[in-house]
Amino acid sequence: MPQDSFRSIHTINFPSILQQLRISLVVSTYQAGKVILVRPDGDRLNTHFRLFNKPMGLVANCTRMAIGTAREVIELYNMPAVALKLDPPGKHDACYIPRNLHVTGDIDVHEMAWVNNQLWVVNTRFSCLCTLEPEYSFTPRWRPPFISALGFEDRCHLNGLGIVGDRPKYVTALGETDTPQGWRENKATGGILMDIDENTVIARGLSMPHSPRWYQGKLWALESGNGSLIVIDLASGKWETVATFPGFTRGLAFYNTLAFVGLSQVRETAVFSGIPLTERLSERICGIWVVNIQNGETVAFLRFEEAVQEIFALEVLPDIQFPDILEDDEERLAHSYALPDEVLQDVSSA
Repeated sequence: MPQDSFRSIHTINFPSILQQLRISLVVSTYQAGKVILVRPDGDRLNTHFRLFNKPMGLVANCTRMAIGTAREVIELYNMPAVALKLDPPGKHDACYIPRNLHVTGDIDVHEMAWVNNQLWVVNTRFSCLCTLEPEYSFTPRWRPPFISALGFEDRCHLNGLGIVGDRPKYVTALGETDTPQGWRENKATGGILMDIDENTVIARGLSMPHSPRWYQGKLWALESGNGSLIVIDLASGKWETVATFPGFTRGLAFYNTLAFVGLSQVRETAVFSGIPLTERLSERICGIWVVNIQNGETVAFLRFEEAVQEIFALEVLPDIQFPDILEDDEERLAHSYALPDEVLQDVSSA
């Protein structure tokens, strides 16, 4: 696909927002087969694309990153010393290099999170949360109580994972169903949000919910079928719409008083037909919207055109302004080494 087809436009203030906050963004789009680094570069945004095989679930911070692809989860670590050697000199302040690759098979990796230094994965194909151990494709750790057995069947389309403190706490699913692809029958209003600790459903009747997040003492989520950002009351299970967007909302990250929300055009297929969003909007937008969570107002946006039509996940990279990802630079990968601090004194400088 020609690089020229990866075009975008943005509001004039988007670069300055990233600069003032000293952050950048990393975004996955399985539809385009890319991981996108969104970086401030003077008065414009630099959208830097790296190729991966169906990148979906994504988790990242200033130290490391994990990307769920068609058949594996790739872990990358930031090596600032390598960043200093990238062109142009002095431009990059982070460089993520592949360190581990875990072959999971086709488990349809959705959201991921590190919990006590262990990676937890939403295994949508098998309707469970899992972790990754070297000897296994995956290790099931939790599944909704209404799922009677593990099976390669996507029974409820488990998709979102919310962390509170040091434990997995909330999940979203598109249906409370226990049959192969059963969630599809009532996708417009069959979505749920669950408390993992209590094994209970907090909210029912959601339209294709994604991305549960505990932030500033509130439980947030995306009601993707409505193209909205919502806050859910834990006691009543009712929700309030904070903001509505011109696209299918999927991918959510917070920083300061801002929410960064991924938007997708969503195709006219059976999966997305009959939901409130497609009935409300004949044309939908793909991009990243920035919202003030205190009043729900749009602060800035980045809109992708042509080749990029869907966003899957996004993360904020704090204290990083111009990162890069090395996935196919054989020369640099062959000669970039990370060693424990305690042995560095024994390394020859020759």
